[in-house]
Amino acid sequence: MKRKITFLVMALLAILPIFKVSAAAESKPDPKFYIYLCIGQSNMEAGATPAEQDKDFNDPRFQFMAAVDMPNLGREMGKWYTAVPPICREGNNLGPVDFFGRKMIEVLPPDYRVGVINVSVAGAKIELWDKDDYKEYIDNERDWMKNIVSQYGGNPYERLVKMAKLAQKDGVIKGILMHQGESNSQDPLWPERVKRIYDNLCKDLKLNPKQTPLLAGELKYAEQGGVCAAFNTTIMPNLPKVLPNAHIISALGCESTGDQFHFSTEGMRLLGQRFADKMLQLQGFKPEEKRTLTLKPDKLGIEISPTLRGIFFEDINNSLDGGMCAAHPEQFVPGL
Repeated sequence: MKRKITFLVMALLAILPIFKVSAAAESKPDPKFYIYLCIGQSNMEAGATPAEQDKDFNDPRFQFMAAVDMPNLGREMGKWYTAVPPICREGNNLGPVDFFGRKMIEVLPPDYRVGVINVSVAGAKIELWDKDDYKEYIDNERDWMKNIVSQYGGNPYERLVKMAKLAQKDGVIKGILMHQGESNSQDPLWPERVKRIYDNLCKDLKLNPKQTPLLAGELKYAEQGGVCAAFNTTIMPNLPKVLPNAHIISALGCESTGDQFHFSTEGMRLLGQRFADKMLQLQGFKPEEKRTLTLKPDKLGIEISPTLRGIFFEDINNSLDGGMCAAHPEQFVPGL
């Protein structure tokens, strides 16, 4: 009997290193699981109603880590779920992050996965994500915003870092997405504030700044009724100057809901896909789009008669624009 027990003990001791190696292998982060941190205001929170084409999405290659508990949906903070909206908080809907992830998995090889962590707060200034000054800012904000922030334990930056550290056990953080600025639309220090948050994230999560791009989406253009459109030309262009690995994502042509700040479903779709296009290009999965124009000044154009001394052109209703402005119908009625 003693021999049998001794044999069993020795057998267990012999295979124990195998279990240890196996467990270590299982806990190693997947280098093909790309994770992106997301922060911003209401457009980033996501309030777009799903179009018919969006309703059946259920691809496990695109996941999100819940940054808050979602009891009505059976989701727990700190766990991964297939990115079926809402992926920010209960009560939200579709946004740029959804369309970013869906476009990413369309282009990435089949063995790659995408994960996102979205910690966004409607109406919030960028100061809310400053690890040192957030409390002074939120203490003086409106009650409804405080209620949102309370879902993140009162400190959105700390919650984002906590979730990101959990996520790093499973994959690799490859970038940061941001859509914020409406509440800082006249703040010339906004680029420096963003850089401070970015630097803190890189330090706290041990990220290499050269390998961690930050993509910042523009605000609504004036053509879409955006009251903060000047931010796109006066403040946002300075971001890459103070943060070299920052890239601006155009919102030109992104459809509006009709109000002064928010994008429609199609507007968010286009913006999110532009986020993905740029990230894919930066990470080597999509070539940068280039357009070329070849000029040959030494080559003659069409031959012109030597007797031609000029040309008469009557510009009616801006027809010189190339037909962009339609002429009045009466101009084509015989006898008028």
